[in-house]
Amino acid sequence: MSMYGYVRVSSTDQNEDRQLIALSACSISPKNIYTDKQSGKDFDRPQYKRLTKKLKSGDLLYILSIDRLGRNYEEIQNQWRILTKEIGADICVLDMPLLDTRNGKDLLGTFIADLVLQILSFVAQNERENIKKRQAQGIAAAKARGIKFGRPKAPVPADFATVVEQWKKKQLSADDVLKQCGMSESTFYRRLREFQLLEKQ
Repeated sequence: MSMYGYVRVSSTDQNEDRQLIALSACSISPKNIYTDKQSGKDFDRPQYKRLTKKLKSGDLLYILSIDRLGRNYEEIQNQWRILTKEIGADICVLDMPLLDTRNGKDLLGTFIADLVLQILSFVAQNERENIKKRQAQGIAAAKARGIKFGRPKAPVPADFATVVEQWKKKQLSADDVLKQCGMSESTFYRRLREFQLLEKQ
């Protein structure tokens, strides 16, 4: 039997130390701990895929909590089935002792574990949807207060019309225009279109 650990954080700026400390306490070799830094909305994750290729029947997989496995209700159920039934590995969810497939392999134990898994995976997806809803509400409220998102627009220089005219007459090269305006090529052409629309009004 080999022991493995799986760690997931939602983004590169989140800290995985809490999960790593918990898994290290289970005496798992660091080379057998797989970490993904991306959303739990699906299982299209490179390290998770590597892990499932390594796992074999009789191996033991530790995760700190069910939402570290994922936040999609149906996908969690499906992956749990693949890991435990198709591969034949055991799973231990450290913060939920009822989700330890080594225990209670009789009918009642399996029923309780399946029931707990369904409840927790539902809670994980519900929390994910609530997070998205709160983010959308926060963005809408910020926009209503006049806060702008994304990169600020590059300012158009005061002599933009003159520069454009010189460029049209081939008195300035494209590179010279971009340097004078302090813009990328795509930004310059976007500003040019906006400028030409204003001229027509």
